[in-house]
Amino acid sequence: MIFDSATVLHHVSQYMILEPGDVLLSGTPEGVALSGRFPYLKPGDVVELEIDPLGQQRQVFL
Repeated sequence: MIFDSATVLHHVSQYMILEPGDVLLSGTPEGVALSGRFPYLKPGDVVELEIDPLGQQRQVFL
């Protein structure tokens, strides 16, 4: 990451009010996917996620 998490949090808090439970997503750090330690998604794979009380999401990869 170019900026550490504390710097990003400080910068964002200058432009918006952060509430307890807010989540800041930073993306995937460089080189993680290329490590080969994790299987890649392939056609037919299904990813499901659920967040209460928002609901469920299901993605089928083609």
